Amino acid sequence: MNNWFTVKVKYTKQLDNGALKRVSEPYLLAAMTFTDAEARIYEELGAVIRGEFNVIGIAKTEIHDIFAYDDADVWYKCKVRYDNIDADTEKTKKVSQNFLVSASSVKQAYERIEESLSTLMVDFEIPSIMVSPIVEIFPFTEELDKELSRRPADEVAPKEDVIEEEVEDNGGAVFSASGSDLDEDEVVEEESEVADEYEEED
Repeated sequence: MNNWFTVKVKYTKQLDNGALKRVSEPYLLAAMTFTDAEARIYEELGAVIRGEFNVIGIAKTEIHDIFAYDDADVWYKCKVRYDNIDADTEKTKKVSQNFLVSASSVKQAYERIEESLSTLMVDFEIPSIMVSPIVEIFPFTEELDKELSRRPADEVAPKEDVIEEEVEDNGGAVFSASGSDLDEDEVVEEESEVADEYEEED
């Protein structure tokens, strides 16, 4: 079973003006364990970041689904809340889930979440939308199921092999950590929140 992990990486970044600055940036990726998450971030960023970089934090992150659009690179974390009725006790319980969506504004993020969740069989509300500091997302790939026999970084499957589900008529894609999707009848912990541990270090 794969989960979403936020991995914070510190490295020396070259800015647009040519200056060098030490930065800490969070990345979101699908992995099976904390160890696997660390190994994967080295695979993904090893050929992208020049020089050395250090993993300074890994945290399991509750994200139900991610809606990616090609026309935006800013991620918004959207909290969605709805009522769930327990089949046995018939009691109603408030359920909260967190989603990420790429958009160019809060308004567009709201519209895209509403559109993406329009097929839900329950009424829902979106109590909060906030900009996420996530730099990039690395969704599930097939080789994650081979944790004990990982391939070298230069043999990692190309981006075309990423499991994606097309979003109808809107040009986006849905990313899920394989095995993390919840059945319709499964109750999520009440008021579940993503722990934001992305504050920039001085």
